[in-house]
Amino acid sequence: MTLSEELIWRGFFAKTTIKNPIDLDTRENKKFYWGADPSADSLTIGNLAALMMCACFVRHGYQPYLLIGGATGQIGDPKENGERELKPLEEIEHNKSCIKRQVQQIIDYDHTVMLDNLDWFKDMSYLTFLREIGKTFSMTQLLDRQFVQNRIGEGGSGISYAEFSYTLIQGYDFLHLYRKYGVDLQLCGADQYGNCASGIHLIRRLENVEADIWSTPLIIDPVTGRKFGKSEGNAIWLAATPARRPDGELSENYTTVFDFYQFWLNQPDSAVEHLLKIYTLYDRTTIEKTLKEHTAAPEKRIAQKALALGATSVVHGEVTAGKIAELSDRLFSKNLTFSENEIEEFSDLLPNVPLGVSIVDDLVATGLAPSKSEARNLVNAGAISVNGEKVLDETKVINFPAVIKKGKNKFAVIC
Repeated sequence: MTLSEELIWRGFFAKTTIKNPIDLDTRENKKFYWGADPSADSLTIGNLAALMMCACFVRHGYQPYLLIGGATGQIGDPKENGERELKPLEEIEHNKSCIKRQVQQIIDYDHTVMLDNLDWFKDMSYLTFLREIGKTFSMTQLLDRQFVQNRIGEGGSGISYAEFSYTLIQGYDFLHLYRKYGVDLQLCGADQYGNCASGIHLIRRLENVEADIWSTPLIIDPVTGRKFGKSEGNAIWLAATPARRPDGELSENYTTVFDFYQFWLNQPDSAVEHLLKIYTLYDRTTIEKTLKEHTAAPEKRIAQKALALGATSVVHGEVTAGKIAELSDRLFSKNLTFSENEIEEFSDLLPNVPLGVSIVDDLVATGLAPSKSEARNLVNAGAISVNGEKVLDETKVINFPAVIKKGKNKFAVIC
């Protein structure tokens, strides 16, 4: 497939300035940029969808410029419903380093150019920005933006001058990358199209050149109908373990590899074809073959297993994904009796605690329960089993290697 064919087939196609997608196949200047603000110390699968689109461009010969917004992150992309809380500069630096590692893991190409917009904003004076950038925008133009209308209209929460100016700052990023690197194409999620348009406006006004935007639709949770992301409270994180924050506390922005795999495994039949195209690297022939086999025997969940393996391979690597797939099959088998060696193997892939701790403390330490009182409730409700046997005594101490199971699909290891 050509680039345009693959983008449309995979669903990476929303609003764009490009009149005919076929033009992407013969575009002379094959450079694009994509950006993310360090608003957390991990990206989510919402960000991953855009990165998979970027990877598609790269596979077809485009040069990626990937930007982590050290400057824009100090302001915060305006939300629809309220002002963002400013993050400490130390936290922004921490988030930047975490996100850079994740981006490089997804777009693992030798010629990727990693950028930070703080590098060009830190020495720019306020007056310079107003004279060069602010002067090119009319207030009427900015006030017409939908997010501004939502914030200042009847019942709106209002908007600070800082967040109001965010779109100008992001627009300047595009102008800077055009001037320094010749980048004339920005990729984004559909919700960022308005901010990207500010860059097109600047390049047209100051360089007399037409630049372009290509956006991908937001990914919607088929169960809740909400987009996947931090602001919706349903984030699936790319980080598999908690990062140590500058304040010494462990981050809560992570999803274990096992839970990451289970998330995809539990997707409904109605969503699986769409998600296979977006979140895996399988080609068209492989996906069509998988879906055909799935239709013939839906009870085997062939498509869901392919999705879980493919998406986990992208984020955590093929070796880890293979181990998690094998572990999942064994844990969900009817036989929950495992050898000590098997349990020791599981400890590399599941939360684990040492021997000789009470079941209540085990549940809290592994994150299966948020508190001791909740752990006791789970035990008393018969929701906890150890090596396949229900535990009903909250004082029980486990002195042997074992697998703890909570409910239907939450596991931890004692070893």
